[in-house]
Amino acid sequence: MALFLVWHEEQRAIEPELLPALDRFELRPGLMLGDSELGLSPLYHRIKRALPAGTALLVAPLADAPKFKLMESGALSWTRARR
Repeated sequence: MALFLVWHEEQRAIEPELLPALDRFELRPGLMLGDSELGLSPLYHRIKRALPAGTALLVAPLADAPKFKLMESGALSWTRARR
């Protein structure tokens, strides 16, 4: 599995049932970490289809667990459990 950083416009919600291939943790509204067996392009397109048309989106693979501060409680535990 690979770790990804995903950002989308926070006022647009992802339909959870459209993303079974992504184990995710929401860091802040519109910003999440995801763990998936899919590669970058297939994952990007799956997330894109789970968002309303015209929503800004960024999906980036992470080589290592990121450093972060002031994110949702449990973010570090979620990340460590996947490494």
